[in-house]
Amino acid sequence: MKRNTLSAVFAICAAFLIFLPHQAEAQVSPEVTRALRDANIQVSGQKIDPRDFTLPLLAGGNASLSSYKGKVVILNFWATWCPPCRVEMPSMETLYRRFSAQGLEILAVDLGEDASLVRQFIRNAGYTFPVMFDSDNRVSSVYGIEAIPTTYIIDREGKIVGRVIGSITWDNQRVIAAIDALLKS
Repeated sequence: MKRNTLSAVFAICAAFLIFLPHQAEAQVSPEVTRALRDANIQVSGQKIDPRDFTLPLLAGGNASLSSYKGKVVILNFWATWCPPCRVEMPSMETLYRRFSAQGLEILAVDLGEDASLVRQFIRNAGYTFPVMFDSDNRVSSVYGIEAIPTTYIIDREGKIVGRVIGSITWDNQRVIAAIDALLKS
């Protein structure tokens, strides 16, 4: 009798497991994948959960990455002494002004520099996107930053969908199309 009861319980459990919905990892949509690749942005295919962090903002206070969920985020690691970083920032500002009202956020994470130096650089250039300070390079270490600029593209669900190592022109037509596709997805 015990054997039959155990067999019945096993059969019920096995049937239950077979019919449970399997949670597949979320994939980047084909349209967004194509748009990102056309813009020369590396796409992993799978959406990746970023490590959350909280850093001080140039404008004052602190912000965490998770507080921007619901927006498309360009998470850019940079420094004022980095020539490629300086080259790409005007096009980032253009992109930010074009799409910020539609849900684009650019978070420029400065790596270990003095706040007054960064404040002067940002003010002189007229940049309006948020700047964060990774004063001890803790966040850049977690993100594996070995070269700057390095940028992660995060979708509205708060998942990493792309990465750029090095500078690009953020306001070119292909990047604009990729950001537009992300904002609409």
